[in-house]
Amino acid sequence: MDPIEVTAHFDHQGTITPIHFTWKGRLQRVESTGRRWDDESGQHMLVMVSSGRIYKLTYKSEEGRWYLSRSTSERQVV
Repeated sequence: MDPIEVTAHFDHQGTITPIHFTWKGRLQRVESTGRRWDDESGQHMLVMVSSGRIYKLTYKSEEGRWYLSRSTSERQVV
């Protein structure tokens, strides 16, 4: 997982909505969010950016940090 910078909205119920993130020096604007799940490694969510690519973001609340997980699967999740 790569640490990244994310701008996100945290609502009063604790729901996190990523707005955009920076990866490899490029700003990626989040167009939509998909599946979300929590486990011992953090809060995970799939997001689609304006180019149509899908990324998996992980927020580790104990660190207050975001990470991008890349996958080499056929589903093009990076």
